[in-house]
Amino acid sequence: MVETTTVIGIVLSAMPISEYDKRLVILTKDYGKITAFARGARKQNSKYLAGSQPMTFGEFTLYRGRNAYTLTDVKVNEYFSSTLTDVESMYLGMYFLELSSYYGREGIEASDTIRLLYRALKTLKDEKIPKRLVRVIFELRTLAINGEYPNFFQCLNCGRKEQLDYYDRKRFGVLCEQCHGKISEDQKLEVSTLYALQYIITAKEGQLFQFTVTETVLKQMESIVHSYVKTRVDRTFKSLEFLENPFS
Repeated sequence: MVETTTVIGIVLSAMPISEYDKRLVILTKDYGKITAFARGARKQNSKYLAGSQPMTFGEFTLYRGRNAYTLTDVKVNEYFSSTLTDVESMYLGMYFLELSSYYGREGIEASDTIRLLYRALKTLKDEKIPKRLVRVIFELRTLAINGEYPNFFQCLNCGRKEQLDYYDRKRFGVLCEQCHGKISEDQKLEVSTLYALQYIITAKEGQLFQFTVTETVLKQMESIVHSYVKTRVDRTFKSLEFLENPFS
């Protein structure tokens, strides 16, 4: 009898192979990013049809072969791609999958990333929170989970934790008003911007997507976080290219 294991996870990508099968990349709570083959998943009557789509969250039963897993059963809990009905939400969701895949590693548990991904995809349906803010939160928290994020908590020069009002893009951290020298008003970091960035890194998971900010603060957050991601991620994402240049 073949020994199987059941894992909680989310499908990051699905690629057709042969005439009826699919090759899935699944981010799992216990085993990290794994490859699994869904035999016959492309047939219309396949029991894997819904569970082998990107953004599917559920329980996957698998057996492990020499180089990959084979899917034997799936219980779908959420099928996010069916609920993200506008183009921006869909491509943002795809970008979240791609960024999660970039940082995912086989054999390294990914419970924090899965919970973040689940909440982010769910929040994309909430019209009360700007999608641009959801993206910033997801990006920065992903960086934090993987141990690489700018220093927003103390001055890079003196270690001071008060009056931090300038972000140094070359050194990836904040400076206090006594250390950064003369700067223009538009270079100053809003107090609310700094607080929001600190909050995203330290907040409990359930509280991450429960705040909004002004347009000025959001623009500062976007400028800092998006540029930092580009210094840390050494590849381009097709979904992100579309979001940033939809008519190119």
